[in-house]
Amino acid sequence: MMQQHWYRFDFALATKLADYMGKERKCLKCREIFDDIINQGRVPSESTFHVLTIAYLSLPAQGCLEEACSIYNRMIQLGGYKPRLSLHNSLFRALVSQPGGSSKYYLKQAEFIFHNLETSGLEIHKDIYGGLIWLHSYQDAVDKERIASLRREMERVGIKESREVLLSILRACSKEGDVEEAERTWIKLLHSDENLPSQAFVYRMEVYARIGEPMRSLEIFRRMQEQLGSANVAAYHKIVEVLCQAQEIELAESLITEFMTSGLKPLMPSFIDLMNMYLTLSLHDKLERTFFRCLEKCHPNRTIYNIYLDSLVQIGNLGKAEEVFNQMLSNEAIGVNTRSCNTILRIFVSCGEYMKAERIYDLMCQKKYDIESPLMEKIDYVLSLSRKVVKKPMSLKLGIVQREILVGMLLGGLRIESDEDRKNHVIRFEFNENFGTHSILKRHIYDQYHEWFTSFSRPADGSDDIPFRFATISHSYFGFYAEQFWPKGRPVIPKLIHRWLSPRVLAYWYMYGGHKTSSGNILLKLRGSEKGVDRIVKTLKAKSLDCRVKRKGPLFWIGFLGNNAAWFWKQVEPFILDDLKDVLEAVDQTMDGIVESDSIDFDSEPSPDASAYSEDDSS
Repeated sequence: MMQQHWYRFDFALATKLADYMGKERKCLKCREIFDDIINQGRVPSESTFHVLTIAYLSLPAQGCLEEACSIYNRMIQLGGYKPRLSLHNSLFRALVSQPGGSSKYYLKQAEFIFHNLETSGLEIHKDIYGGLIWLHSYQDAVDKERIASLRREMERVGIKESREVLLSILRACSKEGDVEEAERTWIKLLHSDENLPSQAFVYRMEVYARIGEPMRSLEIFRRMQEQLGSANVAAYHKIVEVLCQAQEIELAESLITEFMTSGLKPLMPSFIDLMNMYLTLSLHDKLERTFFRCLEKCHPNRTIYNIYLDSLVQIGNLGKAEEVFNQMLSNEAIGVNTRSCNTILRIFVSCGEYMKAERIYDLMCQKKYDIESPLMEKIDYVLSLSRKVVKKPMSLKLGIVQREILVGMLLGGLRIESDEDRKNHVIRFEFNENFGTHSILKRHIYDQYHEWFTSFSRPADGSDDIPFRFATISHSYFGFYAEQFWPKGRPVIPKLIHRWLSPRVLAYWYMYGGHKTSSGNILLKLRGSEKGVDRIVKTLKAKSLDCRVKRKGPLFWIGFLGNNAAWFWKQVEPFILDDLKDVLEAVDQTMDGIVESDSIDFDSEPSPDASAYSEDDSS
C-alpha cells in the first residue's frame, strides 16, 4: 500500500498496526512502523511506546534491553507520557536481573525509573528499593548518602530490610572500610531468621582488611569454617589476597596450601596474589617455584607470565627473560601486551642488545603499544645508530586483520553508535558472561584493538581482568562501517557483503555470534533484512558452503548441517583461537546420521530461501 502513488500516511492505522505487531512480539516490524511515525513528524501513541518496550524486554537477544530503555526514556521525554506501574516494574526488574558486574552500568537508568515512580505518585515496591541499593553497592565508588537516603525512605514507609538488602549494605561497607556500619548490619543478619550467607563473611573480611587488620579477617575466615562447615572459593580468594597484601608470608603460604588441598577451584587468583607479594619482597626463588606450581595446577594466563617476566628482569636473567617472552609471543592464548613489551625492551636496552631492542620496538609499532617515556628517550638513541627515520607507533588506522575481524563481529551482532551528525562513531564490544567462548574471545579482541579503547575501557596496568563490555574512542575512521552495517542506527547487511566473506570473517562471526549444537551442526546468528540474508546465502553457496536459514524473532539463523558443517569448519579452522577449537569444532558426519535435537528446526520449512520464513518473535 505504501508503494502506491495514492498512499497518504494514516496515523491511526499506523498506530493500530504497530500495537498489533508489538503484542505479537514482532519487534522489527513494530519498530519499523514506530520509526515511520516519528519520521512523519508525529509522536507515537502511549500504547505503541508501551508495547514496543515490552516486546524488547521479552527477547533475550543482545542489545534488546538497551533498546527497551531507549524506548521507555523517549516515551517520557519525547511523548510526555506517564507509563503504567507495570511497565516501570518490568523494566526495573530486567535491569537488576543482569549479573552484578553488568548491572552496575544500569544505575543511571534505574535511578530514572525510581524518579518517575516518585513523581508519578505510584507505589514503590520493596524490590525497587532493594534493587536500587543492590545496584549502588556494586559501583566502584559507592554513594553512601544515597544508600542511607533509600534506607530512611524504606523505614518511613514501613518496609523491613531483607537479607538481600543487608548483604548489599555489607558489600558497600566492604568497599569503604566502614566497620561500624558493617558490624551493625552483621548483628541484624545474626538476628534474622534466615541462615547466614557465605558472602557476608567475605564482606566482613574485606572491611577489616581495608582498615589494616588482616588478623581479624583471618579470624572471621576461621569462624566461617566453624559455623558453615567449610569455606567457599570466594572466601579463600579473599583471605589469601588480604594476607598477601599484608605481606604475611607464612600465613599466606599456609592458606594457599589448604586451598589446594580442599579441591576447590579456580586457584589462579590466589597464585597471582602470592606471586605479586613475592615480587614486591624480591623473593625471586619463591616466585619462580610458585610460577611453575601454578602451571601444573592451572591453565596459564598472561598475568602470571608478566609477573614472572618482571622477576627475571629484576634479577638480570636476560636469557630466561627472552625465552619466557618468546613463549608468550608464540602462544596466542597468552600473548604479549604493553607491559610485557616494555619490560623486555627495558632489559635489552640496558644490556646493550640493540638489535633485539629494535625488533621489540618494531613489534610495538606494529601492535601500536605505548612505549614508556624514559624508554623512548633511550630507544631514540638506539634507532639513531642504524636508521635515518624513526617510526612513530601512534597513528590510528585499522590493519587488514583488524578490518576482517570487525566485519565478522558486526555480522555476529556488534554495535556501532554514531553522534547526531554521523561524523564520529563508537564501536561497542559486548560479550556474554554466560558464554565460555566469549570469556576467551574478549581478551583476544581487546588485544587486537587496544589502541582504539578509551582509558575508561582499559584495565589497571598488569590486570588480566578485561571487562565484558568496552568501547572504542569516538572516531570518524569508523564511518565506513557505520554506513555499511548501522545506517540510521539500525543493523543492516551491506550490499557488498559478498566481497568480504573471507574465511577469517566467517571464523570471527562464528566465535562471536555462532553456536555449535549438541549434534555437531553450526549455527550463525544474523540481523538484517531477508534480501540481505539471501545475499549471504548465495555467497556462501558460491563458496560450496550449503546452508539452511531460519528466522526466529528479530534474528536469522544460518545453519550448516552434517557434512556442510564439517566443510565450514575446514574453511574457518585456521583462524579459530586455539583455546576454542575443541569447543567449536564441527562433527564430521553424513546427513543420514544426524539426530537433530537443536532448538532451531530447519526441517520445519519447505525452502532454505530466507524469503520463505515468517517472523515469530515469541521464540
